[in-house]
Amino acid sequence: MSEPSPERVTVVLTTAPDGRVAEALAEDLLADRLIACANLVDRVRSLYRWDGRVQRDDEVLLVLKTTSEAVPRVRDRIVELHPYDVPEVLCLPARGGLDAYLDWVAAEVGGDGDV
Repeated sequence: MSEPSPERVTVVLTTAPDGRVAEALAEDLLADRLIACANLVDRVRSLYRWDGRVQRDDEVLLVLKTTSEAVPRVRDRIVELHPYDVPEVLCLPARGGLDAYLDWVAAEVGGDGDV
């Protein structure tokens, strides 16, 4: 296993307009081995300013786990696949995670899945 690093795993947050789009995004990212895991949180209420007005939408929040190294490819793929003109893509370094879980994420992303 690689030496534990406090920033070797990143959590990527994005939203989707519905569960169908959220699952398709997650499945594509998994198939491309860009993420190890996706959590889909249904019916988050998003309030934001767009085109000069406050918008209110029910969305699905995707919590994606990937390696820090894969973040640029994950971000690019989300932008490519996403139906929004400007999708939310926030990348947060994972610190203090369980080493076995971090090892699993690293093995799944771009690897063969053997931990």
